[in-house]
Amino acid sequence: MDKKIPVAVLAATGAVGQRFVQLLDGHPWFQVVALTGSERRQGLAYGETCRWVLTQPMPSWAAGMPILPSDPQVLRTPLVFSALPSKYAQEIEPDFASAGVAVCTNAGAFRRDPYVPILLPEINCHHTRIIKKQREVHDWSGLIVCNPNCTSTGLAIVLKILDGAFGVRRVFAVSLQAASGAGYPGVPSLDLVDNIVPNISNEEEKVEWEPRKILGNVSDGRIALHSMKMSVHTNRVPVSDGHTVCFSAAFKNSPSPDEAADVLRRYQPEGDAAGLPSTPSPVIAIRPEEDRPQPRLDRMAGGGMTTVVGRIRTDPLLDLKMVVLSHNTIRGAAGGSIYNAELLVKAGFIQA
Repeated sequence: MDKKIPVAVLAATGAVGQRFVQLLDGHPWFQVVALTGSERRQGLAYGETCRWVLTQPMPSWAAGMPILPSDPQVLRTPLVFSALPSKYAQEIEPDFASAGVAVCTNAGAFRRDPYVPILLPEINCHHTRIIKKQREVHDWSGLIVCNPNCTSTGLAIVLKILDGAFGVRRVFAVSLQAASGAGYPGVPSLDLVDNIVPNISNEEEKVEWEPRKILGNVSDGRIALHSMKMSVHTNRVPVSDGHTVCFSAAFKNSPSPDEAADVLRRYQPEGDAAGLPSTPSPVIAIRPEEDRPQPRLDRMAGGGMTTVVGRIRTDPLLDLKMVVLSHNTIRGAAGGSIYNAELLVKAGFIQA
């Protein structure tokens, strides 16, 4: 790319916003030129008002940038990355799309919109085909694409690959979700230390529905949901980063554990999703050990973009069971949105 595309990060001071800033530091295609925040932070320097919670240092270029309002008339960039809470995203993101801006959002406000794709480029890059219909229906010259809930991410990637080979019919899943998934300050320490919280508000409904859209087929500018049935339990656990999902699945053509592992191991992204700066390498890492994957040991596989799978074995009730791990704030949040933006550039939806 001859010149970098100027971008803005919306809600840059929060936990996911910070991850956007960190991952965009030195990105070969994108250059952050604006950071936004709440009204009380506007006008202050990012380094002055942002309580940085990541282990990596705040990039020096970001520290002196002023916090601006989330207004397309102020920012004037062709692409924004949104870490807005959903209640604000519902109002603000369409303003950007109406103004001709591409919005790559981590928020859930538009995931159920039938004309907005939930993208995981390595498995459903063809869902960008509904963007043309999205623009017609909503009268947007820009666009909105979502990444999934951070718990849906690794699970959906694995299910898509297995579905293509064997046909997924039913899924039973239990999540063990990291504390960072609740944002900052998140869950109070006295609720989480030495404890597991067996409920995350509205999370089970998201994880039972989103993979069906992600695995669905595009027809007439809309996505027909996949027919698989899902039952999900979600839990918050005292882990800093990395969501683990233990799941069992029934298939139309039941594979052996070795056959499933081989299909997952050999999977490569197709079309425009291959060879991008954030393309996971490998897409799936198979851990053969009896006690892997583990968040502390495996969450940074592929720079946090690889989905890690282990303990693939037969299930006495369904067909197979296994453990999936993905980094919730990288692959499941900011890194996923950046990968989506790279796909949109490659597909011609965003121009430098």
